[in-house]
Amino acid sequence: MTTAPAARAILSGAAQGPVIKTHEALSFWGGVDPATGCVIDVHHPLHRTGLTGSILMMRSSRGSCTGSGVLLDMILTGRGPAALVFSEAEDVLTLGALVAAEMFGKPLPVIRVSAEVFEALPECGSAAITGEAFRAGSQHIPLAPPAIGALDLTSFDLAMLAGSEGPAARLAMRIICAMAAQQGATRLVDVTQGHIDGCIYASPANLTFAEKIADMGARVRVPTTMNAISVDHANWKAQGVPNAFGAPAARLADAYVRMGCKPTFTCSPYLLESAPKNGETIAWAESNAVIFANSVLGARTTKHPDFLDLCIALTGRAPESGVYLEENRRPQRVIEVEMPEMVDDAFWPLIGYLAGKKAPDRIPLLRGLENGKPSRDDLKALCAAFGTTSAVPMLHIECVTPEADLPSAIGADTARISLAEMEEAWRLLNGGPEEIELVAIGSPHASIDECRALADALTTALEGRRRRPDVAVIVTAGQQVIDDAHQDGTLSRLRDAGVQVLPDLCWCSISEPVFPTRTRAVMTNSGKYAHYGPGLSGRAVRLGSLADCVEASIKGRVAARLPQWVSS
Repeated sequence: MTTAPAARAILSGAAQGPVIKTHEALSFWGGVDPATGCVIDVHHPLHRTGLTGSILMMRSSRGSCTGSGVLLDMILTGRGPAALVFSEAEDVLTLGALVAAEMFGKPLPVIRVSAEVFEALPECGSAAITGEAFRAGSQHIPLAPPAIGALDLTSFDLAMLAGSEGPAARLAMRIICAMAAQQGATRLVDVTQGHIDGCIYASPANLTFAEKIADMGARVRVPTTMNAISVDHANWKAQGVPNAFGAPAARLADAYVRMGCKPTFTCSPYLLESAPKNGETIAWAESNAVIFANSVLGARTTKHPDFLDLCIALTGRAPESGVYLEENRRPQRVIEVEMPEMVDDAFWPLIGYLAGKKAPDRIPLLRGLENGKPSRDDLKALCAAFGTTSAVPMLHIECVTPEADLPSAIGADTARISLAEMEEAWRLLNGGPEEIELVAIGSPHASIDECRALADALTTALEGRRRRPDVAVIVTAGQQVIDDAHQDGTLSRLRDAGVQVLPDLCWCSISEPVFPTRTRAVMTNSGKYAHYGPGLSGRAVRLGSLADCVEASIKGRVAARLPQWVSS
């Protein structure tokens, strides 16, 4: 049996710089500002730390697939770390570094060390990487070269690598094969559909990549939907979005449409009629969508980083690794949840957030939730919040999700989520003031049921009263949901209550002035936005139930109190 090396180069290169080491994974999107290179995630221990020029050491990344685009932009502008050191498999940032080297000739070393070596690495000082060794403090660790994967490629794979389908498909296949090698895949697998996350204008690098590959004649080979973008595509000029932002954001969306992607512009592709079936092999990006597809629908997709999502759509082929393989879908940690009585809809995102913290690097099975009878929208909220604090692409819920009866992996351990931990997390996500100027619904994009529930709640609450005109209520949703809401009258009811319903963009990509500039504090029912919102918007964000959101829209404030299901 071959012993794994203590350290291996994933992407070769030389670098030196100050050490920045963290034991908590970091999402570059929503967690790092590409314009400054500083950490903006207010919940992370590295908040306000500058990463430029550093040797960044962490076990893995987490969160959004868009992190690859953020890193690519930082590399191209000279604001990136000097090197990345991981102790676990990592795809998102590795892919950003791979694209920088493959397409733009700007290599950034990525190495992977054993867990034992990672623990022994110094917390500060300087480090250096050469072709032969990794030096940090007194540690001198020989560096094995990048693995050369023995991929069993089909004749069509080889033809694409040789350029038979054009230069774009050839480049895409080169990137796929490189990622397959570092993932340990031995072959590629056919996929039936894709979902593109890289169409969000997270940085100029996203546009540079998309237009460069589109100009090479790229065309997708499988049906491919598109994530929410960064502007209301048809209305951004009328909304006052500056041309310097709106024009490149719209161009980015247009580049993907030019390559044959469908302009669905939603971060909830599982709400579309094209949603995959149980057991279907797909290639999705966007963290919440990946987790929902695997966990709730029973489809199969790894959490593909931005740019790799397009490469797979251009070839119809993905590395057969991770949760494409059934043995890797087994629960690796069982989490016992202390289930309170009489929970409301705010319970589910809070549990997702805590479950991600309990299982940041392994697939969990949540036990004890079945009596809560979660709806599809409850599961949507749970999966999205889970994706902010965990790097893994799926979870199981006993007696709820379709693969919850899979036998646990060998060595699976146990953890627990207590009422005390729920209270602590609630306080963490509710640090803002009681006065609210904005209510944010739709992160991920709202379903038709959520829109109806909001309309019903507002109609009941507003009987004989008027809503506060100085509190904006904005719902983001996919165009298909908005069309359904128009047909059944829900859209009119929302608008009559002063609610603005926006297509195309979502809360994690919204910008001023569509995001009301006078806002000081936001109320949301989304655990995902409660986590990312403070860093992305610069405002205080509070988590609450749909009833809390309605109360804020009418009174302009919500008392900072614990939910009854926690306090009791």
